[in-house]
This record gives sequence, C-alpha cells and structure tokens, in this order.
Amino acid sequence: MELRHLRYFLMLAEELHFGKAAKRLFISQPPLSRQIKELEEELGAILFFRDNKRVELTEAGKFFRKEAEVLMQRLASVQQQTHQIHHSMAGEIRMGYISSVDKSKLGLLIQKLHKIYPYIQTKLFELSTIRQIKALENGKLDIGIIRAPNSSPYLITESLYKDGFCLAVPGSFELPTTFSALAAQPFISYHAKYATVYHNEMLAYCAQMGFMPTLHHECNNISSILELVHLNTGISVVPQSVQYQYTHLAIQFINPHETTIKTDILMAYGKESEHPALPIMRQFIIDLFGQN
Repeated sequence: MELRHLRYFLMLAEELHFGKAAKRLFISQPPLSRQIKELEEELGAILFFRDNKRVELTEAGKFFRKEAEVLMQRLASVQQQTHQIHHSMAGEIRMGYISSVDKSKLGLLIQKLHKIYPYIQTKLFELSTIRQIKALENGKLDIGIIRAPNSSPYLITESLYKDGFCLAVPGSFELPTTFSALAAQPFISYHAKYATVYHNEMLAYCAQMGFMPTLHHECNNISSILELVHLNTGISVVPQSVQYQYTHLAIQFINPHETTIKTDILMAYGKESEHPALPIMRQFIIDLFGQN
C-alpha cells in the first residue's frame, strides 16, 4: 500500500463519483479505477459499491475512511514538525529578565511561544541588567528584559514600559508623620554593585522623599527583599510594578505623589541575533509587557 492509494481512496470517498474524483486528482478515470482495485485486493475487502448509477462506501469502506483520515492527518503533522526542526524551530531560546518582571506575563509568553514552536525549549534566567548585557554580548542569551540604560553598542533595545518606585513597609508598620524619620529604619535593598543604576535611582527616590536610607540587608532579587519586608525585618524602596504581584504578602506599598523618578524597562537583543523564533518572541514580549 502506498500513499497515493490512500489519497485516491479518500478523494473518491468524498466525491463518490469516479469522474469527479479523477478530475480533482488531475488524472484520468482508468488509473483511478486501477488504484482503487489494487487497494481493495491488498486489503482483501470491497470498499465501494459501484454500478452505472452510483458509488457508495461499504461498511468496510466507511471504517477504512475514518482510519485513513487519521493517518493522513498524522502524516501532515509529522511533515510540519519535520519542517520546523529542519528550519531550526527546535533547540532552545535563552531569555534573561530582571527580578521585578511580572512572572504571570512570563508564563503567558512561554505558553504563546510553545503553541507556535512546540519543539523549542525556553530557558529563563533571572539576572541583573549588567549580567544580562554581558551575556547578550557573549551570545549566552538570545533576548533579555533589562532596566535602562543600555551600555552596549552591540545590542538593540526597544522600550517596553516606564517603572517608578514605591515605598514598601511591613503591614503592621506605622508611618511616621514625616518621611525623614524613615532614615532610622533598617533598610533592605540590592547590593550597589549588583544593580548599580537601580541603586542610584533608588537613592535619588529616597532623597525626593526626604531621607537617606540606612542599609542593613542586601539581596540579589526582588522576591527576597519583599519577603524580608513581609517578615518585619526592615523597609525598602521597590519598583512600582511589583506591588501588584505580591498582594499575598503583609506589605504596605506607599506611593507619594511628589516623587517623579522613573526608569525605562527595555527589551534587548544582539544586533547579530539569528534565531528564527526571535521576531515572533519579540512581538509577544511587546504585546504582553509594552505600555498601551
């Protein structure tokens, strides 16, 4: 049995007319009749009742039609998957992101990419902007979400959204009458060398509020910082975007109206990036994270 037998059979099963089926197959009627007869002989079953007036499927023909359709659908799927693998729509794509990025949106991004490229494995790395830029330059990352500015001439960046800052204090914390009194509170933040730009902007934000933080604890991700605030070990200044991601923690997020400092969140990728899935992934990132 060959594939043409299945194709010819399914066309005749659809048309139930030798002339019409042959025309759609771009062959004459005698070769079609021969192929159907060969198929019936190989199967040892009559697939069609046929006389001068009509062509109908037998019960065996009806069963074989269902199974043949499944086989042809499976073959089409295999062909598509093979095509994707041949054109590098397999393997892996490596993405970095800063820790304040909305993880629920990251999850949606992976789901959307998987629907189109089911054989691509997405690897995620939570890294500071400095480390992402270095990894993007060295080809160890394909794409990243970083905090401006971009210090590399080898990367292309696109703005996603602006992120301000807010004060994070324990849920039971009583705010002083003036923000200047916050200088006496233990302060939790990133290490200055881990996220230098962020650290400087955070200090400028505190200055606008009227106090200089007394640094007691240092972490390398936003989750750890907020967990420590939740556990009443100190206060912090964090990106505004995270206050909607950590509503399950006992934290008050304070947004003074007079503060104006914001940072740009960027999508970054190498100028020489050639992964064929990147254009679609970049569009997904813009759709999910970009400001409307």
